[in-house]
Amino acid sequence: MSTFSSPAPWRSYSLLRPFMKPYLRPLVFVILISLMATGLGLSQPWLSRQMIDVALIPRNITALIEIAVAMVIIAIGGYALNILSSYLYISASSSMLFDMREALLRHLQTLSPRFYARFRLGDLMSRINSDISDIQRATADTFLSVVSNVLTLGGCIALMLWLDWRMALFSVVLIPVCMFIFMHYQKKLTDLTRQMRERGADLGSMLVETIMAMRVITALNAKENEIARFKAGNNAFVSAMMRMQFTSFLAGAVPGTVLTLTSSCIVLYGGIQVIHGHMTIGTLVAFMSYQARLFGPVQVLMGLASGLSSARVSLARIIELFEAQPEVRERPDARTLTGLPMTIRFENVSLCHGSRDVLRDVSFEIPHGYLCTVLGHSGVGKSSLADLIVRNIDPDKGSVTVGDFDLKKIQLGDLRKKILLIDQSPYLFNDTIAANIRFGMPEATPKDIARAVRLAGLEGLIASLPDGLETQTGERGQSLSAGERQRIAFARALLRNPDILILDEPAAALDSTTEQIITSGLREAFPAATLIIITHRPELSKLADQIITLKEDGIHVSTSWKNMYA
Repeated sequence: MSTFSSPAPWRSYSLLRPFMKPYLRPLVFVILISLMATGLGLSQPWLSRQMIDVALIPRNITALIEIAVAMVIIAIGGYALNILSSYLYISASSSMLFDMREALLRHLQTLSPRFYARFRLGDLMSRINSDISDIQRATADTFLSVVSNVLTLGGCIALMLWLDWRMALFSVVLIPVCMFIFMHYQKKLTDLTRQMRERGADLGSMLVETIMAMRVITALNAKENEIARFKAGNNAFVSAMMRMQFTSFLAGAVPGTVLTLTSSCIVLYGGIQVIHGHMTIGTLVAFMSYQARLFGPVQVLMGLASGLSSARVSLARIIELFEAQPEVRERPDARTLTGLPMTIRFENVSLCHGSRDVLRDVSFEIPHGYLCTVLGHSGVGKSSLADLIVRNIDPDKGSVTVGDFDLKKIQLGDLRKKILLIDQSPYLFNDTIAANIRFGMPEATPKDIARAVRLAGLEGLIASLPDGLETQTGERGQSLSAGERQRIAFARALLRNPDILILDEPAAALDSTTEQIITSGLREAFPAATLIIITHRPELSKLADQIITLKEDGIHVSTSWKNMYA
């Protein structure tokens, strides 16, 4: 679990500024519309004053009709303006937050596997979904509310001063006191909100882990243990949420209560003024209406500040993701691999994971078109070698070249068109078999897919399924066996037809069909490609042109199975 503090305001603005810039014009338009709507709303108490003093008391029917018509027009106009401003703002804020979510996804795609090893899946999903949604709710609800309530607050104070400056000063003098009381709770509220989000992320990660490990939990009869772990995590989350909610209640309720007490004092003082003839009834009614509207915006703004504490914590969690730096970057002068021989060369390559040396001063060459196996026991660095070739990571020392060019000088998009890695647990999307085979090559024709299915040994499986290629694989391909998933990934690779194909531990899901493909069908499927099989099973090296054995004390390169054991 990562730790962070709430960002300074300038950091928050620096993150939001690029997303806000395209929508500044509609946001300014929203403010202007809100200004007009607020002006219309503030005219209602003044019309009430006129109705009492000019129409009702003098019994002036004509003035009463005129005021009534004005009230209807103002009500309809204000309603229409509020609808328009809400529509424009929600449209702009939703687009802005969609842009942020898209930018975050693009940024996450640039990060290395080591980043994802540090972050739990549940925590990442919580940030991408819940935290951005929280920011969206805050922006959708807060901006319009702040604009409207600040304008209402300023207008009410101005009109109250115009009606009676003494009562106005008494009404507003306690506002700074209320704000001070609220700010006393603000930092504590932010800290409690952050704790609640962390407990929520912990709970989400635990649920994801439990669902993904359900077969293991059932096999080990550990269901009750998991329920107990869930209860403990849920109790921690609920406890953090209750502390945050109680503090939020105090932050809003105490100042609100103080402000409300001033109303009784205004009624007493204003009533005496009316009785003594120093103020009209209409003026007192109008003043009380403005005072009622004054307290509303103050309470709303303080409540919004509580909500913004939650959004600020969410923004801090999103900023942390945006500030994660890609380990692999494309140089501005990067070139393509077009027309180059795909010889792979490692020159004095060293790689560390934390304080542990995974590879140390490794040097070898895999000529273009070779079938090469990389042997070694678990943890010796075989998969890291594959990540270096596809440039998921960069070496800490030395260089990896393809076609006599350092990988750092090659465009990443072009590199990954030419080099394909099939992991030992290939990922299948919750879609049809055809869509999974076609993934990455949407332009593939039915003829291309049929050839890939044949060479991948999938014809029997497809024929046995009622829906054939349109069969749904289920989430992560769980409706299929491990060997079938591996063959679908192999068919996907056939469509890509890479210049370099790397199979990382294909023996991990080895069934008879998959083994036949690896031992005899690879060269038929990829006649001109460089093929690299990373495995711990030496028997898969019988047809190899080159065998590389990784050990803790160094590397051994052999040109054949016989030479390896000579």
